[in-house]
Amino acid sequence: MNRPRDEGVATVWTALTAVGLIAVTMLVWWIGAAITARHRTEAAADLGALAAAAHAADGPTTACARAQEVADHEKATVTSCRWNNRDAFVEVRSTVTPAPGLPPPTARARAGPVEQPP
Repeated sequence: MNRPRDEGVATVWTALTAVGLIAVTMLVWWIGAAITARHRTEAAADLGALAAAAHAADGPTTACARAQEVADHEKATVTSCRWNNRDAFVEVRSTVTPAPGLPPPTARARAGPVEQPP
């Protein structure tokens, strides 16, 4: 009697399908972690710029120190804090790497004093 030589093929296909699903799941997780880290860094930049603008009357040094304090709470560090016509320009970098193989995200924000319209 002649038997076909495809015994165990279902096991191989099941294993390949499982590996494929795991790979897709890891890719989705990796992309999600990168997007989440980017959004968190952008929020840190926005909050830092708002904090600096709120303390503009105290001088640039104090205002930038406040921006750094706010960024620290968001797990970011201020890489640049500068002023132009009473507007604060803040750049931050995340202190946390979102996923293996990705650089820490960076973001920029601008905010001006509340009492004066643009």
